[in-house]
Amino acid sequence: MLFSKKSLGVEISPSGVAFALLSGSVAAPRLERVSYRPFTTGTIHVSLREQNILDPKVFIGQLKDAYNMLLYRGTRLSVTLPDTVGHVMLLDVEGRFKSRTEGLDIIRWKLKKSMPFDVADTHLDYQQLTVRENGSLALLVALVSRTVIGQYEELLTSAGFLPSRIDFNTFNLFRVFERRLSLPGESALVSFYDGILGIVIFSDGIPVFIRIKGLSNVATVDSRVYMEINSSFLVYRERFPDRALAHVACIAPPDMLSDFRGMVTDITACETIKMETKSVVTPSDAAPADQESIFPFTAAIGAALRSL
Repeated sequence: MLFSKKSLGVEISPSGVAFALLSGSVAAPRLERVSYRPFTTGTIHVSLREQNILDPKVFIGQLKDAYNMLLYRGTRLSVTLPDTVGHVMLLDVEGRFKSRTEGLDIIRWKLKKSMPFDVADTHLDYQQLTVRENGSLALLVALVSRTVIGQYEELLTSAGFLPSRIDFNTFNLFRVFERRLSLPGESALVSFYDGILGIVIFSDGIPVFIRIKGLSNVATVDSRVYMEINSSFLVYRERFPDRALAHVACIAPPDMLSDFRGMVTDITACETIKMETKSVVTPSDAAPADQESIFPFTAAIGAALRSL
């Protein structure tokens, strides 16, 4: 394994910084090492408009400390951030785009009145999902303020890193379990990770419904979590009354996963599948092997998989 390709992922959250170092392949990833360093309260405050990192010195110091624990010299890394730093949505747009630039301009124009910040000053990306029968495009859109993302990039670079890719936790949680979630028919992924509830519903592998809600300081099976999940599936059923869910997968902290699955089963009337990070990666002798220890690094593992 000495000369095998390695990939580094890092999750940055208000509570701390988590690194995951992978080797192997996307189909058979090996978890080489993980590391974590907490942030003091007030180091990071998640905001859609304003710079998130309030104490750059502490941020860089903890980032470097966590990185040094990996005993790894590579500085290229993929970054994952809380979904509440930006926006992820599904969007229908009439007609075809002549170029990607034209597509970005049209999306910005369509969103300019509905976003809580200046859409012209955002980093925006999209993926075409499908072409509908009427010729319109179904798109998966992600956007984040340039003020916000620019500070993360600047401080990561100042700390000596090369941030090659930056995206959101929900994408990276999905990436960890993508092979297991490639299911026919209607399926859903319901996650509660680091205070954020994510619900993504797929039709033959294509997202048709997304809802992401920040619920910090709320317990995993709190009544508010139940209500948010329940209302989301009510909206889905109203929008697609003729569709029936065949598979529902759940991601939640290990000590609450059983209760969380029970809650989701009650809401969806569908048996749930537990998604455990330990089943996806093979740990080295220097990495943890149990689900409780690996779970906090799930998003960082997903980020590392982007470059493996």
